[in-house]
Amino acid sequence: MLFDTLNFLCMGTGTAADGTANKSSSIGMIVMMVGLMVVMYFVMIRPQKKKQQEEQKLRDSVQIGDEVTTIGGINGRVVTVKEDSIVLETGADRTKLKFMRWAIQTNNTANERAESEKAAFEAAKAAEKEEKKSSKRRSKKSDEE
Repeated sequence: MLFDTLNFLCMGTGTAADGTANKSSSIGMIVMMVGLMVVMYFVMIRPQKKKQQEEQKLRDSVQIGDEVTTIGGINGRVVTVKEDSIVLETGADRTKLKFMRWAIQTNNTANERAESEKAAFEAAKAAEKEEKKSSKRRSKKSDEE
């Protein structure tokens, strides 16, 4: 059905008997091009912009003491944070390396915090469900007695 509609919109690209172009076919082509642009925006451009915003938010949230990984795979603890650069301390000999902020790939400390908060939330939720079940059991026992 979709292909029939597209064929209908694309048909008649020639000229009519009096030499004028067929207006409905040109309007159909314009509508199809606009539709294609809209689909490309929602499929390609919008997700990429969201990803870039999340990465920028991650890089802006880096604090002194955070464990980070760079795009080169270097792990280290943040020692100094400046406007456009950071200094990482790596290894047992505490070697200090200076990186640009855009070179940060992940903030391991923030990821660990988020995971622990998620685990704590899930544990609290499970405890709440268990408490509800046990209170229902107690109420059933008291009703039976």
